[in-house]
Amino acid sequence: MEEGERSPLLSQETAGQKPLSVHRPPTSGCLGPVPREDQAEAWGCSCCPPETKHQALSGTPKKGPAPSLSPGSSCVKYLIFLSNFPFSLLGLLALAIGLWGLAVKGSLGSDLGGPLPTDPMLGLALGGLVVSAASLAGCLGALCENTCLLRGFSGGILAFLVLEAVAGALVVALWGPLQDSLEHTLRVAIAHYQDDPDLRFLLDQVQLGLRCCGAASYQDWQQNLYFNCSSPGVQACSLPASCCIDPREDGASVNDQCGFGVLRLDADAAQRVVYLEGCGPPLRRWLRANLAASGGYAIAVVLLQGAELLLAARLLGALAARSGAAYGPGARGEDRAGPQSPSPGAPPAAKPARG
Repeated sequence: MEEGERSPLLSQETAGQKPLSVHRPPTSGCLGPVPREDQAEAWGCSCCPPETKHQALSGTPKKGPAPSLSPGSSCVKYLIFLSNFPFSLLGLLALAIGLWGLAVKGSLGSDLGGPLPTDPMLGLALGGLVVSAASLAGCLGALCENTCLLRGFSGGILAFLVLEAVAGALVVALWGPLQDSLEHTLRVAIAHYQDDPDLRFLLDQVQLGLRCCGAASYQDWQQNLYFNCSSPGVQACSLPASCCIDPREDGASVNDQCGFGVLRLDADAAQRVVYLEGCGPPLRRWLRANLAASGGYAIAVVLLQGAELLLAARLLGALAARSGAAYGPGARGEDRAGPQSPSPGAPPAAKPARG
């Protein structure tokens, strides 16, 4: 048959029939390849609209706009975002400060296979990492309406609540022994005063704030190898500047030598230069005075986390209800029905022409 001529058989068979249309699933900018059925659950954690996910999974055209969240659920969504955004910033700031402190002090080191350094900055970095991860999960989960992130955020808040409950119970049960061990802890800090800059800073702030020196008395500094009177160094029989009554001596900067040679003096002469009382009793009094305020802050944090958990549960319920309304029994029935067979009255499909 020459080119340009039509087959009589083909024209008879196709006469009176409508041209065939090819159905193609809709595409979206959120999607790449359509996921397989075994990937549908994991793919449901993406940040695409639920109607787009349903179209890509089922291959059905969009029949209408998906139902939006109610005004109350929208308020809950933005409330979760706004309440977690400051905590995410604070967590990232704490993480950055902790990593900076570890890098400056060389605690990270080149010993990659060794144990983790026993450094307060490490605790700050790990705490900042955990808080920022949980807060960012809440922010992004609420903003993107992502159920996976919201479930992770809820799990993190629940873990925080459990750990805080255990810590509170331990503090209440061991409150007496904790107070009795304060002086022992201070003596250990005095012995390692020069070993760690963070420990030195913390002990100096305690002595300056409480106006005290040593654990039980200023003579406890004899336990330090550098300040002991038998030490051959220049700091022998001396005290740190934080023990001095006037460490600045009416100047702009701290005089680090204000406590030099004080341990050689008798108590009457030493009390004109440094504080003689140890930090154990004043620290105990400070803890008792601030116990109610500390408990109030802890209760406020627990209540805030409980409210966050309830809001996340409310938003998860609203998203589940919207997904059920968007898919509906009709859409699910279409998905399960599969390809439909032609009706009895429909004309047969066209057969390919033979040359």
